[in-house]
Amino acid sequence: MLVPIFTLKLNHKINPRMVAIGKYDGIHPCLTAATQAGKVFIHNPHTRGQRPAAHRLSQSTQDNDISLLNINQAVSCLTAGTLGPNTTGHTLLVGSQTNLLAYDVHDNTDIFYKEVTDGANAIVLGKLGDIQSPLAIIGGNCALQGFDFEGNDQFWTVTGDNVRSLVLCDFTADGKNELLVGSDDFDIRVFREDELVTEMAENETVTSLCHMHGSRFGYALANGTVGVYDRTARYWRIKSKNHAMSIHAFDLNADGVVELITGWSNGKIDARSDRTGEVIFKDNFSSSVAGVVEGDYRMDGQIQLICTSVEGEVRGYLPASKEMKGNLMDASVEQDLIREMSQRKQNLMLELRNYEENAKALPGVSEGESKMGVIPANTQLQTALSVRRATESQRAHIDAQNLSGCVRVPIIPPKDIPVDLHIKAFVGGKTSTQFHVFEITRQLPRFSMYDLNVDPSAVQPTGKVTFSINDRPQRVVMWLNQNFLLPEGIDSPDITFTALRGGGLLKINMQPSGEITLRTDDIDLAGDLVQSLASFLAIEDLQAEADFPIYFKELRATLTEVDEFHSVHQKLTAAMADHSNYIRNMLVQAEDARLMGDWRNMKKRYIELYDLNRDLINEYKIRSNNHNALLARLKSVNQAIQRAGRLRVGKLKTQVITACRDAIKNNNINALFKIMKAGTASS
Repeated sequence: MLVPIFTLKLNHKINPRMVAIGKYDGIHPCLTAATQAGKVFIHNPHTRGQRPAAHRLSQSTQDNDISLLNINQAVSCLTAGTLGPNTTGHTLLVGSQTNLLAYDVHDNTDIFYKEVTDGANAIVLGKLGDIQSPLAIIGGNCALQGFDFEGNDQFWTVTGDNVRSLVLCDFTADGKNELLVGSDDFDIRVFREDELVTEMAENETVTSLCHMHGSRFGYALANGTVGVYDRTARYWRIKSKNHAMSIHAFDLNADGVVELITGWSNGKIDARSDRTGEVIFKDNFSSSVAGVVEGDYRMDGQIQLICTSVEGEVRGYLPASKEMKGNLMDASVEQDLIREMSQRKQNLMLELRNYEENAKALPGVSEGESKMGVIPANTQLQTALSVRRATESQRAHIDAQNLSGCVRVPIIPPKDIPVDLHIKAFVGGKTSTQFHVFEITRQLPRFSMYDLNVDPSAVQPTGKVTFSINDRPQRVVMWLNQNFLLPEGIDSPDITFTALRGGGLLKINMQPSGEITLRTDDIDLAGDLVQSLASFLAIEDLQAEADFPIYFKELRATLTEVDEFHSVHQKLTAAMADHSNYIRNMLVQAEDARLMGDWRNMKKRYIELYDLNRDLINEYKIRSNNHNALLARLKSVNQAIQRAGRLRVGKLKTQVITACRDAIKNNNINALFKIMKAGTASS
């Protein structure tokens, strides 16, 4: 059994997913974590004689080995690593919902302190693509931003939703790092600098990502799922009733291949094989795990796996010795495994007995034998998919009195993604007490929620996107048949659908010249169609012209609101600064009156001070509400840029996103809409 080689009890709480190890003097590894009240603690047991306290850094009164870094804001993410060429050791990076701080712990100085309007939900440090210098890359409100050691903005792009996790990984095996992004819209996206390489759809928010080796990476979802991908192929996944708080890659059994280490919300730590997901080690904390990192914390030349809990408990584990290799778990775990296997054996024996009883019975001999569930040997389970407008009352309901050989089940996919249908049907006679289980898998095509039956009185769509391809109409028809549920005999790319999920029409038209026009008022649907068709036809670069009058009108109103919220924000900030100065003066006058024994004036000043403080709190609430509203509008703007980009493919998509950002930076709204429509500002 593997046991911790050291255990620490720190007198500070640790925020989940905000733990890092940094060598701030270039030599000694220090455990760093976000704690309560907008502070970051740095645990350094190696240099106890040195007690620096200056600028942001102060000594903890509860623990002599801990220094506290005062951020004065709620910390949302942190990491440590090499950022600049001139620093002594690692740089500490701390993100909040408004700022990013790069801090030199060794010299007690700010390297840079940048305002980030989109917030920082996740952070990663390292080299990306062909960019020469390491970048601190933050993911926030639908946006990704990368800063170099001078605080210069070297990288920016938009993504589909709020970013929750980031990791750098050589996904394409070209010797350069790609950026993997997990977000609230359940997707894992892969960026080669600002170009989207591919995306994998999951079924919950992607809360954690970690690089394992090569192009293999681990992931964790908000619903308790953890698993491993190798590029776009999922190796395995498991689901737990607890939440995965942190994942990390570490070779715990010393076999030369890293395992996926997971820290859970119930305090459990487990290590799983990267190939099969089999548990090879587990341990338990008394409280939820906060983070899992690695480092040579004992300074003896051996890397330890370091696990932390939210209550401040820290444990370090060494990789297994040669004698212990392959036997990391204690005897009680092995007994649990034997018990589980025995239960499975009993279930299989029971199933075998049922099959033997069925084999003895002859078809149609008696009612008693028909209860055994005997069915003809040539019985088949047939499935068919059809599209039709469902009513609210439709349900998959089976009445015991009216059994049938046909069951209709309404399926309503919430998004336009391919869906695997795993069907298990119980088949038997009307009086059967035992049933045969038929299992079958069908795939629902990506655009299955679109019906060919069109209401003649339906309003025609005003939005459209137009582009040209060098391909035959038959290839487009093949794409339609693969991605939509169509009856046989459709041989023309000119087709009209009714969207069953949101209403409205979708019209697809192709000219003999190869010009395709997609007409719909849903810009997200138009982007999905363009990306799907380009992928099917292997188109690397595609330019398009687009016009979505209804959506662009809403976006123009949103941009106006952003300007208004910015203006209100500046006025409130100025008013709060004035109030703060007034309070400072009032406090001095009140203390002067107290020292002079002028109780009447002292009371008067403190009453005024109380009123001013109340006003200041109310102004802060207004400012906070204004800021939240501003963030919501900025998210809409970032999503609009993402949607405009998805109407193009390849380099042209990247150019549109970059040009849109430049137009917003220069506050050139007319240029922004020209770019979204034509793909370039010059048109």
